[in-house]
Amino acid sequence: MFFASMLAMIVTGVIIFGVVIGLIVAAVSKSMKAEPEVVVAQNSVLLIDLKNRFHEQSESNSLAFFARGSSYNPGLYDATRAIEKAADDKNIKGILIKLQPTPNGWATLQQLRQSIKAFKKSGKFVYAYGENVSQAAYYVATSADSIYLNPVGDMELKGFATIMPFFKGTLDKLEVEPEIFYAGKFKSATEPFRADKMSDANRLQVAAFQKDFWAEFINAVATHSKQDTAAIQTLVNTGAIEFPNDALKHKLVDGLTYWDQVESRIKAKTDVKDKDKIKYISLDEYAQHVRGGAKGDTRIAVLYAEGSIVDGEGDDDYQIASQDFIESIRAVRNNDKIKAVVMRVNSPGGSALASDVILRELHLLKQKKPLVVSMGDVAASGGYYIACQADSIFAMPNTITGSIGVFTMMFNTEKLMKNKLGVTFDGVKNAPYADFPNGIRPLTADEAARMQHSVDNIYEIFKSRVAAGRKMTVADVDSIAQGRVWSGTDALQIKLVDALGGLDRAIASAATLAKVKDYKVVTYPEPIDRFETMIRRLNGNTAAAAMVKTAVEKELGTEYEWYKHIKQLKNMNGKLMMLLPFQMNTQ
Repeated sequence: MFFASMLAMIVTGVIIFGVVIGLIVAAVSKSMKAEPEVVVAQNSVLLIDLKNRFHEQSESNSLAFFARGSSYNPGLYDATRAIEKAADDKNIKGILIKLQPTPNGWATLQQLRQSIKAFKKSGKFVYAYGENVSQAAYYVATSADSIYLNPVGDMELKGFATIMPFFKGTLDKLEVEPEIFYAGKFKSATEPFRADKMSDANRLQVAAFQKDFWAEFINAVATHSKQDTAAIQTLVNTGAIEFPNDALKHKLVDGLTYWDQVESRIKAKTDVKDKDKIKYISLDEYAQHVRGGAKGDTRIAVLYAEGSIVDGEGDDDYQIASQDFIESIRAVRNNDKIKAVVMRVNSPGGSALASDVILRELHLLKQKKPLVVSMGDVAASGGYYIACQADSIFAMPNTITGSIGVFTMMFNTEKLMKNKLGVTFDGVKNAPYADFPNGIRPLTADEAARMQHSVDNIYEIFKSRVAAGRKMTVADVDSIAQGRVWSGTDALQIKLVDALGGLDRAIASAATLAKVKDYKVVTYPEPIDRFETMIRRLNGNTAAAAMVKTAVEKELGTEYEWYKHIKQLKNMNGKLMMLLPFQMNTQ
């Protein structure tokens, strides 16, 4: 009776689950077919909320039918293009930037800010308002005509800090011994596991790109406040901005106002009566309204490469999985309507093998049509490897790139297992390397030499690939390699990139190389749909496992990145890697 009852419960559960999924699919399909067209009312105000994350590629959310939220989240290119189109839209009277702590990187914010500045040439107003304004949000706000801060709010102006975690002490307590091999004196990805503080070389490279980022930031602040950079630097060094009144006194904001007061000013600009509501249209909605482009068969493809580079098939939305990405490259290569390709890279790197496999496919693509690279927030290590042989490379000044170096590491858990858990290991082998590598005993001197030889070999290959792509000697590449990270500004000076500019400039360059004027921009791979993502996660997993993963991701929020890094550690054990440091945020 017990097993019969249990079987009945299982069968019933499967049936109910299938019915629910079927109903959801039917409802989603119906909602997609019946999706109302976004209408832009007269005297509308485009609302840009900086709390929203701009990935490279746009994504849809079929499940928005069931819950509050946008059914379309534009990628960075679609978002900036929407702002550009709003400048000529007679129904859009201006922009309101909602200032909140933002998850976006500095190059992304730089492109967004440039688009807003270009919008202002239309003569339309741009206001920015915030209650808790981070430095990153304030950087974007400096593109506005007027910045308004809540009278009891908060605003940061304190300088930049780049903080890295170090785990050597944790490993010592656990009696886990990292066995690390790397090439390049600046290759700092392994430092968190072999040191308890930054090396001098790492400190030098971080200070260098931080200096470039800060120069961009402080110039933006000085321009908006109509002061020189020395005056702004003095405010920073003395910690002068403590309260909203300080920001107003030093001309960093244009008014201390509450939300209703800001709206009163917007109403005056848009001829809206006091009793009526302002017609806001979110950037999500407006981008959905204007998406599309020129018609015709001639196309330029934008190939999105966002996330860590991994072997085989991906198990996350934002990963560059070699097998999946190769399929997209081949689809682009074999499509005769596509005359040129722009690969948009936003990646800290990853697997050396996957990076080389991808580069090979890109080489075959380049033989058939022009290939241009556009770099986002980061295109470093493996991210630079896959970019280095393009016809042209564009980066933003605040892009992090370079990091031409290689490492691998293993963790010897012998003492942990024996001293902490009482577990020992023994066995029989019939050849010297039969149990190599493993994590339950230390490497022998010969095994360690083999590991270092593998790292050095891949490092030489990395430098040769860059030398071929950038038309440099290997010696010249070595002088700027060594695992060193560079800003986009410095990368231009040392010829790692060809020019500074965003994705729009890269597309224009690709069109020039292909000798086409009228073209349609298409994207690969297909845009992500949240509903399809959920179904894909269920494939090969129990429903419970998929639900747990989704719940953990939602609960952890921004801290979910740490979980992914820890998971990545397991996958990289003993593998040759082209990867940036474990975690490095400048804020």
